[in-house]
Amino acid sequence: MQGYIINLNRVKDEDLIVTILTQNSIKTVYRFYGARHSTIHLGYKIDFEAIPSLKSTLPQLRSIMHLGTPWNNQRERMLVWQPFIRLFYTHLKDIGTIDSFYFDLLELCSSIWQIQNPKRIAIEAYIKLLIYEGRLHDDFICFNCEEPILEDLTLIRGFLPAHKTCAWNQTFDLLHVKQLFEEQSTIALDDEQINVLWKILLEGF
Repeated sequence: MQGYIINLNRVKDEDLIVTILTQNSIKTVYRFYGARHSTIHLGYKIDFEAIPSLKSTLPQLRSIMHLGTPWNNQRERMLVWQPFIRLFYTHLKDIGTIDSFYFDLLELCSSIWQIQNPKRIAIEAYIKLLIYEGRLHDDFICFNCEEPILEDLTLIRGFLPAHKTCAWNQTFDLLHVKQLFEEQSTIALDDEQINVLWKILLEGF
């Protein structure tokens, strides 16, 4: 079985509770510190087995193989990947069975993380996620006053549109955000705007 490690929790004696996003489920497994094992980190894609255990109510994580990519050794790219992938944990942690969309989305991101700006990839992926879940507010009605937004557009958590006077965040060009929402492309946004959107994204899915 293959999946992405979306959360690690240390427990007694350096054991780990590991949450893994696979193609169709969220697996929570236990890894015993005393056993011989490969090094694992948040965000790694691994091949693994989940074996029923007599020592824990959780399955035991065994036969781990890290399915590495060249950028796993690039600190700056991992520093963006890890908080991005952790968002999947907070978003999906209470769900057992999931659609393959989330795994496939991470596969897509991972395949281009090396060659493009990671923050741009993450933002574009988040738009795809919002569309898939039916949560993208592309009608540009202010979440606060419920009036149409014709200028002074800003975005808050969940990329909800608002008037600047209703949310007091940085403003964006309406046409640029429409392009982002319609084409899932950040090409019209400069790096400063990308950094603002990245901070909004980190507030949670």
